[in-house]
Amino acid sequence: MEHKSLPVAGYTTQSQERVDLVNSFKATEERILRELDALAQREDQIDKRWLAIGRTQLEQAFMAINRSIFQPQRAKLPEDGS
Repeated sequence: MEHKSLPVAGYTTQSQERVDLVNSFKATEERILRELDALAQREDQIDKRWLAIGRTQLEQAFMAINRSIFQPQRAKLPEDGS
């Protein structure tokens, strides 16, 4: 099964296999983010700055992995012509 592309410039039609793969990574990411949310709520001393840095880098890593699967292209602009 093929999925229509997102109504976002640069995204193309994706196979069900690729959608399932990205959804699997999204679920893994969500589990890790929930653990980090719990870590942030702990009463003992947690360095919030480093926790935020780690969280941001994890989010960036998952975004990069998902982009590697979906492979969005550069957006076409009106001034590019046909």
